Amino acid sequence: MTTSPVPPRWQQVAAAAGLLDADGGVRATVFAEMSALAARTGALNLGQGFPDVDGPAPVARAAADAVLAGHNQYPPGPGIPALRQAVAAHRAARYGTTLDPDREVLVTTGATEALAAAVLALTGPGDEVLTLEPFYDSYAAVVAMAGARHTTAPLVATPDGFRLDADALAAAVTPRTRLLLLNSPHNPTGAVLRRDELEAVARLAVAHDLLVVTDEVYEHLTFGVPHVPLATLPGMAGRTLTVSSSGKTFSFTGWKIGWVTGPEELVTAVRTVKQFLTYVSGAPFQPAVAAALTDPAALAWVDDLVASLAGRRDLLAAGLREAGFDVVRPDGTYFVLADAAPLGYADGVALCRDLPALAGVVGVPVRAFTQPGSAADRALGSWVRFTFVKRREVLEEAVARLARLRTAV
Repeated sequence: MTTSPVPPRWQQVAAAAGLLDADGGVRATVFAEMSALAARTGALNLGQGFPDVDGPAPVARAAADAVLAGHNQYPPGPGIPALRQAVAAHRAARYGTTLDPDREVLVTTGATEALAAAVLALTGPGDEVLTLEPFYDSYAAVVAMAGARHTTAPLVATPDGFRLDADALAAAVTPRTRLLLLNSPHNPTGAVLRRDELEAVARLAVAHDLLVVTDEVYEHLTFGVPHVPLATLPGMAGRTLTVSSSGKTFSFTGWKIGWVTGPEELVTAVRTVKQFLTYVSGAPFQPAVAAALTDPAALAWVDDLVASLAGRRDLLAAGLREAGFDVVRPDGTYFVLADAAPLGYADGVALCRDLPALAGVVGVPVRAFTQPGSAADRALGSWVRFTFVKRREVLEEAVARLARLRTAV
């Protein structure tokens, strides 16, 4: 069997995600490595960002009732009408937008599928997809799936949190840039882009006639800084696809109920690809999420979650500072980034591998979210991401364990 000089697409995807080893095989992700390390050592896992408690009980009961009521076969391809209507109504109430639920709302298997289907639908070989860096790890993989080129512009650590470098973003746009994939509230930095930053993005998109996909899965989880959807800014509604989901909002991450909204022609393009990925999913979960989006009690539960997360963020951030890290306070999401350089670690990967023995805690190196050798990779090579979406007593124990670092390094 002859070997093609062009690697198979799966190898291109693995390489883009930083998972291709020197022999052409695929190694485990750093997330899998750190979770296995936590399980093997008994360390507290603050690496993977999922809640350790479920969301509102009435919403869970609604899903159980849907199963028992027979909502177990294929739902409609675009999603059940009740959920599409609820998404449109929710965005109208929260952001003042007007969406046609039949033509401008598409239900997906979580936000990850929505993002993948959007990139596959809208880009191809020869195109460039521009993201902020660090970036959620699936972005690089799906851009590689599309055969496009992934370009980046760095977020910069400042005393006011991680901030957009608008000049660097503008410099990263080339004649081949087809799509801007923007994430705010941002994983992994916890940045919530301010209106002036978003206005700079909007001006750039209009000037270069870019399509934009926004990843807004943490839209509800912000702490005193309002989330502004890019699609609501002048000139952006007709060129922007907005992606969100129920998983982060209601703490049911395993249900994988997401959606994409935007102009009909772009949503149609995404639906065309999406129908050949999962086709449909989550039949009994869709009516439960539809009810949650329109239930004042469920939305009040989300408000309580945000207040609780803000307190847990402050607890973990203070513990990390006391342990010797430099910390940038996040304005949203589940995550806080901490610089291990003051502890004598120039490489966050090395610290993460040592941390279970040193302190009985697991984090994830920020290099899992950067391109090797990039400006962001160089600037954030010593940084580690920790999640605070765990029960308060777990975080209190983690802080107590992290205090060992003062004498261990």
